[in-house]
Amino acid sequence: MLPHEIAISVQGLKKSYKNIPVLTGVDLEVRKGCIFALLGANGAGKTTIVKILSTLLRQDSGNATVNGFDVASKPDNVRASISLTGQFAAVDEILTGRENLVMIARLRHLRDPHQVADDLLKRFGLADAANRRASAYSGGMRRRLDIAMSLVGDAPLIFLDEPTTGLDPEARIEVWKIIKEMAGNGRTILLTTQYLEEAEQLADRIAILDNGRIIVNGTLAELKKLFPPAKVEYIEKQPTLEEIFLTIIGKKGE
Repeated sequence: MLPHEIAISVQGLKKSYKNIPVLTGVDLEVRKGCIFALLGANGAGKTTIVKILSTLLRQDSGNATVNGFDVASKPDNVRASISLTGQFAAVDEILTGRENLVMIARLRHLRDPHQVADDLLKRFGLADAANRRASAYSGGMRRRLDIAMSLVGDAPLIFLDEPTTGLDPEARIEVWKIIKEMAGNGRTILLTTQYLEEAEQLADRIAILDNGRIIVNGTLAELKKLFPPAKVEYIEKQPTLEEIFLTIIGKKGE
């Protein structure tokens, strides 16, 4: 990949907590304009990577650049060019949906915060609930508002850390539609998830994190080639991403 095509570049990233290694040498590149899914079990280090790349945490060693800016030496430039949606909705539940969006628009020094808020409320299907406190929103509505807040300012790169955890299937599908729309508008999205179906539905490329390292990185089609050949009976059964994931992790442990 040419440098101008790369949104995220990571080499040899390491991080430990109280002398317990979490990341043991992560290497990663994410192309601009794609949806990149990072898979791994609980405690694999997915959120740690997101925190380092979004400048919320400092790595012990290794290098990482986001949108061409080094996360350690130019954190302000990184923050100005990204948005982050964490595992839990970071909305102010005392404020209304509109007030949450207006607040973020003002913090980003946008010209017409109220118009920005109204446009996003409409886009995310929240216009009818705009003047209700966020505390009265359902889980799916709160998550949509949270993602809407991350879009204020048109950041070119968006981190979504397990964005559909705890949502019911209908709300999850709503969020998937929003993510696809964001990617369709040219945004780069790094998505962490435990839902393998989610990665199958959304991702252009998929990486699997295990024991602090990326052990596989490729398209779904490339990952399928790592799975034992399908047994041909009446039809050829293609492996699911879940089967591929479990096979790869199992081989790594042998």
